[in-house]
Amino acid sequence: MSVDESGAIRFDHVDYSTDGTHILKDITGYFPNGKITTLIGPSGAGKTTLFRLCNGLVSPDAGNIYVQGKAIDRYDPVVLRRTVGLALQQAPMIRGTVKKNLALPLTLQGETMSDEQAKELLNMVGLDEQFLYRDSKGLSGGQQQKLSIARTLVNQPAILLLDEITSSLDQVSQHDIETLIKQINQTYETTIVWITHNLQQAIDIGDYAWVLIDGKVAESGESSLLHHPENRSVQQFVKGEIE
Repeated sequence: MSVDESGAIRFDHVDYSTDGTHILKDITGYFPNGKITTLIGPSGAGKTTLFRLCNGLVSPDAGNIYVQGKAIDRYDPVVLRRTVGLALQQAPMIRGTVKKNLALPLTLQGETMSDEQAKELLNMVGLDEQFLYRDSKGLSGGQQQKLSIARTLVNQPAILLLDEITSSLDQVSQHDIETLIKQINQTYETTIVWITHNLQQAIDIGDYAWVLIDGKVAESGESSLLHHPENRSVQQFVKGEIE
């Protein structure tokens, strides 16, 4: 990649195992600053585990991880999770209003959120201000995902990890979320790393792509590599021969 090799998140020979299973094997590389990198590969390749390492939810057995040039184990966990935000496939909602859900990160820090702050966040993700005091459980899947992303943005993370956030949405909602993520990336220069099973989405949305197969980075580079991969396993994955 012809970009700053320090990267937003950098991996140096990272291994991770659990319950006797070697999940990630000698992961070396980086996610470029201010860009959208998609993370694709067959089920069980280790993509979500890689995210858990990035967010400090688990620690590697070997190797080092650097976030914005600083070793991840030197971060206070609270500071790390403010720096590296995470949005999941199933947008978890707590019981109560949209505002109560939106304010959760501040509530956990003993702080409060004003209506003005909340409305600004809703506007940022394309939700009407009138949603503020609605029951969050009454939102559609796409609206809940937008709320989840807005909640992740409360701490203004420099890096945003997205784990299959559109996989359960209809096409219209999927397009809305894709547009939103591109806007966040371009407006705030937020580094985005997006796990997706949708190959076309990876090509359309990502500046760069990592292909994980059997716990290894089989191929990485500009998203155009997905049109003509060089690695045999990646060729099989792109053709749908590996799922």
